[in-house]
Amino acid sequence: MSSLLLIDLGANSFSGPVPQLPAGVTIVDFSRNKFSGNISFTCDNYDYLGYLNLSDNLFSVELPYCLNLRSLVHLNLANNNFSGEIPSSVGSSGMMMRMLQLRNNHFIGELPRSLENCIYLRFIDVGENNLSGEIPEWIGNSLALISVVILRSNRFSGSIPSSICQLTNIQILDVSQNKISGTIPKCINNLTALTKEESPKQKVTSWYYRSYIKGGVTVTRNTSYDESAFLMWKGREFEYSNTLGLVKSIDLSNNDLVGEIPVEITSLIGLFGLNLSRNNLTGSRIPLDTQSKTFNSSSYIGNPGLCGSPLTEACPGDELSRDPKLNADSEEKQQEDEFISAEFYISMGIGFTFGFWGVCSALILKRTWRYALFRFLENIFKNYSIFNTK
Repeated sequence: MSSLLLIDLGANSFSGPVPQLPAGVTIVDFSRNKFSGNISFTCDNYDYLGYLNLSDNLFSVELPYCLNLRSLVHLNLANNNFSGEIPSSVGSSGMMMRMLQLRNNHFIGELPRSLENCIYLRFIDVGENNLSGEIPEWIGNSLALISVVILRSNRFSGSIPSSICQLTNIQILDVSQNKISGTIPKCINNLTALTKEESPKQKVTSWYYRSYIKGGVTVTRNTSYDESAFLMWKGREFEYSNTLGLVKSIDLSNNDLVGEIPVEITSLIGLFGLNLSRNNLTGSRIPLDTQSKTFNSSSYIGNPGLCGSPLTEACPGDELSRDPKLNADSEEKQQEDEFISAEFYISMGIGFTFGFWGVCSALILKRTWRYALFRFLENIFKNYSIFNTK
C-alpha cells in the first residue's frame, strides 16, 4: 500500500471512515460510496496529493481548519452533509487549486477571503448551501482565469460587484436563487468570452503536475481530468461534462434585482442561456437583437415591471408602429377597408331589393309562372304531411 500512487474506489458501497492513505498518493477517488466520519487525514502532509474526490458520500462533519493540502489541484466534496464554515485553510497561500466543488452541503458563513490566493482557480461551485454575505469583490480582482462561478441557492445578498466584469474568461455565471439586489452592471459587455460565438474547446480540462518517488528519484508527470457542472435549464438540472466547454450562460433569476436590463447585454452574442426571471426588473422594452430574440419569455417572466416582446404583456404604445409612414399606411388601409365594407353592404342591400321585387312582379304578370309556383308549393306541403304521418 505504501507505494500506491492512485486509489480509485468510486461507485461502490464502501462504508465507514476513510482508510489510511499512503504518503505518496497523488490521486484519490472515493466518490459515490457510503463513507462517513471525519476527514482529518487532510491535515496530514500529503505532499503529492493533487486530486481528491469525496463527493456523493455520507460525511456530516465540519471541515478541519488544519486542512493542509498545498499540492491539491482538484477538491470535490459535493453532495454530502458537511456543515460549518469553509475554513480559511482552503485557499491558503501557495495552494495550486484549480477546481473547488462544494455544492449541495450545509456550509454557512461567507466565502473565505483566503480563496483569493487561488489565482489559478478556474472552477468554483458552492451552490445549494447556506452561505451568506455579499459576493466578494476579490472574485473579479484576483481570479482572472476563472471560467465557471456557481453560487446558486444560497443566501448571498448585496449587489453584483462591478469587479465581476473583469472576468474575461467567464463562461458560466450562476447566482440565481439568492437575495441579490441592485442593478445588472452595465459593464457586463466586458465579459469577452461571452461576446464570441465560437468556443475554444469542447471540454473544460484541468492539468496538474504529479510528482512521486521512484527508485530514489523524483518523477514528475502531467495529469489531466475533465470538469463537469450541474446547471439549471428551463426548470430542470442537467449535468454537462463532455460539452461543458461549449456552454455559455448567465443565470440571475430569483433575486431582487431592480432597474432596466442594460442594452449592453445584447453584446453577449455567444450566450447559450440567459435567465433573468423572477426579479423586480423594470423598463418599457426588453433589449432585443438577433441573439436575445432566441430566448423566450421564460427568461424574463416574473418581472411585473417588464413589458413588450417576447413577453405577452404589451407596453403602452406598442399598438402603434414606431414608423410614422407605417402608421399612415395602416390608417389609410383601415379607412379603405371600412369604405369597401360600407359599399359592399349597401350594394348587397340594393341588389336584394331589386331582385326581390323583380321576381314578385314577374309572378303577378305571368300566369304560367304563378301556376308553376303553386304546384311547387303544393308538392312541398304534401311531402311534409307524408313525413309527419310516418
